[in-house]
Amino acid sequence: MSIQIPRGTQDILPGEVEKWQYVEEVAKSLCHNYQYKEIRTPIFEASELFTRGVGDTTDIVQKEMYMFEDQGGRSLALRPEGTASVVRSFVGNKMFGYPNQPTKLFYSGPMFRYERPQAGRYRQFVQFGVEALGSEDPAIDAEVISLAMGIYKELGLTQLKLVINSLGDADSRNAHREALINHFKPSIDEFCGDCQNRLEKNPLRILDCKKDRDHELMGTAPSILDYLNDESKNYFEKVQTHLSDMDVEFVVDPTLVRGLDYYNHTAFEIMSEAEGFGAITTLCGGGRYNGLVQMIGGPETPGIGFAFSIERLLSALEAEGIELPIEHGVECFIVSLGKEAKDYSVKLLHTLRAAGISSEKDYLDRKVKGQFKAADRYDAKYVAVIGDNELQENKINLKNMSTGEQEEISLDHFVEKMKNKLGK
Repeated sequence: MSIQIPRGTQDILPGEVEKWQYVEEVAKSLCHNYQYKEIRTPIFEASELFTRGVGDTTDIVQKEMYMFEDQGGRSLALRPEGTASVVRSFVGNKMFGYPNQPTKLFYSGPMFRYERPQAGRYRQFVQFGVEALGSEDPAIDAEVISLAMGIYKELGLTQLKLVINSLGDADSRNAHREALINHFKPSIDEFCGDCQNRLEKNPLRILDCKKDRDHELMGTAPSILDYLNDESKNYFEKVQTHLSDMDVEFVVDPTLVRGLDYYNHTAFEIMSEAEGFGAITTLCGGGRYNGLVQMIGGPETPGIGFAFSIERLLSALEAEGIELPIEHGVECFIVSLGKEAKDYSVKLLHTLRAAGISSEKDYLDRKVKGQFKAADRYDAKYVAVIGDNELQENKINLKNMSTGEQEEISLDHFVEKMKNKLGK
C-alpha cells in the first residue's frame, strides 16, 4: 500500500529547494541591513493565543486552525500565522525591557491553515514576516513597508502594486463601526451567515467577505477615510510623505481591509500585476496593531509588521520569467582509475571539501567514460583524473570542463591550485 502526501502539502525536492534557500537568504540579508534580528518560535502554541490575538471572528480561527488536545488535556493549535507567536515571545521574554528599542524581529517557517488548496496556496505553507514593536512613529510604518517592497525588488520583481489604507485609531474605528452597522443592518439577511454573525462583533470584516463581495451594498459602504479624526489623518499623511520621500510608489485604497482583528492605523498589501499570475494577486500583507501586546498580557506597546508566503513569491518570480542566479554544479569531480587511486580519492575528496571546495566522486564503480558522464550531470567546473600510475608519481590531471584545457599538477599543490583557480 502506497502512503500519499497529505492534501495541501508538498515535497520540495533538490533542484527546487535551492530557489527557496536563495529567496530566504535575500530576505534575511535585507532584514540585517535594516537591523531586524531573527526569532524562532514553536510550531504549535496554546489555542487561546490565536483566538485572542488573531480574533475569534476571523476565518482563520473559526474555520482554518488545526487544533488538538495533548495528553495533558491542553488545547493546542498549529500556528496559522506568525505575528501572535512573536508577540507572545516578546511579552514572555520581556523584550520590551531591552535597551535598544523598538524591538525589530523577523521570522521564517511553516504555518498551517485548513483551507481549500489551490495554485500557490497550501495547508502547510512557509511564511516570512517582520515585526517592529515599541514605536508609534509613522516613520517605522514607512520603513516596514519599504523593507517589504525592497525584498521583492531585490529579487527582480517589477510588476508590483503597493496599496495602503488607514484603519484609524480606536475613536475613528468606533465611528466607522457604527456607520457600517447602520449601512448593512437593514439588508443583513441577504448576506452569508458569517457576515450576519460579524455585523455586531466586527462589521469591518464584512468588507473582507469573499462570498458577498459583489453585493451592491459593498460598493456603497462607508469609507474609513471619511471617519478618520485629525490625529489619524495626520498619521496617515505622514506615512504617505515618508513613502514618497523614499520613492516608494503606492496607491491609497479605502476598501483595503486586513483579515485579522488586531490591525489599526496603517494597513497595506503588495500585489503582483504580472500577466498570468492568477486571480489571487496579493503577495504580502501587513499593518499596525497597537493593541495586540496588551491583549496577550504585555504592557501597552505599539507594533507593525508584515508577512508573505514564500510559495506565492516563487510563483510571482515564475510569472515574470525571472531566473534566480543559483549555482547547481560542483566545482571539482574526481575520476579515479585503479584500486589504489579509488581508495586515495576518498581522502582527496575530503581534503577538497575541508578547503571549502564543492566536490564529488563516483561511488558506483563506473568505467572512466561513465565517471565523465556523471561529472557532466553534476555540471562540474573541473574534473580531476587520477590513476594508480599518477598516484605513484604524485601527480593528478585537471581538466577545465568549459574550455577543455588540461594540465598536470603535483598532488602536493593540488588543493592550493584549485583554490586559486576558483578564487577562494
